Amino acid sequence: MGSGVGEAGVLVDERSTLGLSAAWACANLISGTISSLPCQVYRGGGRVAQVRDDHPLYRVLHDTPNYDQTAVDFWDFMCLSLELWGNAYARVIRTGDRVVALRPVRPDFVTVRRLPDGPLEYSWSQDGQSYRLRDRDVLHIRGPGGDPLGGMGTLAVARNSLSGAIATEQAAARTFRNGLRPSAVIKFKEWLTPEQRATAEQRVAEKYIGAINAGRPFMAEGGMEYQQIAISPEDAQMLETRQFSVEEICRFFGVPPVMIGHAGASTAWPTSVEQQVLMFQKFTLRRRLKRIEQAVQQQLLSPADRGEGVFVKFNLEGLLRGDSVSRSAFYVAMANIGAMTINEIRGLENLAPVPGGDVPRMQMQNVPITQAGQEDDDGNESLPA
Repeated sequence: MGSGVGEAGVLVDERSTLGLSAAWACANLISGTISSLPCQVYRGGGRVAQVRDDHPLYRVLHDTPNYDQTAVDFWDFMCLSLELWGNAYARVIRTGDRVVALRPVRPDFVTVRRLPDGPLEYSWSQDGQSYRLRDRDVLHIRGPGGDPLGGMGTLAVARNSLSGAIATEQAAARTFRNGLRPSAVIKFKEWLTPEQRATAEQRVAEKYIGAINAGRPFMAEGGMEYQQIAISPEDAQMLETRQFSVEEICRFFGVPPVMIGHAGASTAWPTSVEQQVLMFQKFTLRRRLKRIEQAVQQQLLSPADRGEGVFVKFNLEGLLRGDSVSRSAFYVAMANIGAMTINEIRGLENLAPVPGGDVPRMQMQNVPITQAGQEDDDGNESLPA
């Protein structure tokens, strides 16, 4: 599923695709970013939503989905599967109606079909054991496309582009393996004797080869002529093709090229780290996070939980933790309007609560200009705005 031979005649599978530096960087950036975000269970709607760390599903999603993986490992596997194959699967282990574990399954092992009575059936073999489970016992997160049987993955959709990129990398590798072209040619008017040739090679190696001799004037004597070899049109075209492949792969993954170290397109994107992160969050992460959250809510929460307003959401606060200036400005603004308490802010910074820090506070200087200098009911004078 997803793997196959592209138009360039090269096999495209997960190994060959991730062997491309751009594909590895894009997939690793997306899966690594999402897996580093805490997946939390909340209760409540409208204005008030509180973390439900006492909910049974909280431990599974936030801490330990199974005995072998941490939450970061699990979500990294699921997100990478989603990027490459367009589907992510996990076997749901229940005790009664309670979900106690999630065990991931490689998407290329799984076959999905709809049963005559309506439900979906998932079949696969792993570690010498065959499984045939209904949709209640499998968490299925789908990629783009909206098909209940499965989403569309990069391996299938971008097969021809990936095949061309892989073929270009292989051609470049063969150039290195078979011997690079020399950078220059030294010509002599007459044939050299073996002794003269050895002397000339030794002189060039000692005085003109290596970084320490870069830029050193070349001494041509005895009919010697130095000729620089310019890059061929074929080599120049290969370099352009490799650069285009990076941008093409970034388009398929929806990642700004600058975020994987491709400086050629950096001028088209904001220069500040905060703005780059915000654009990455808005245009790349948001729809992926929404797919995961809705799949988990629909398939793992009970109807009673959903009726009580329980929902699952990734906490995005950690994306801007590296920008201390932005965090400070955000905290000051939220505290000044009473939207966050001191202890809520301290909690985001992993600091212990302080006495009296749970009371919302706000600045009172912002009063109508007609009331400037007037006293309130307690005898306090209002300051001018």
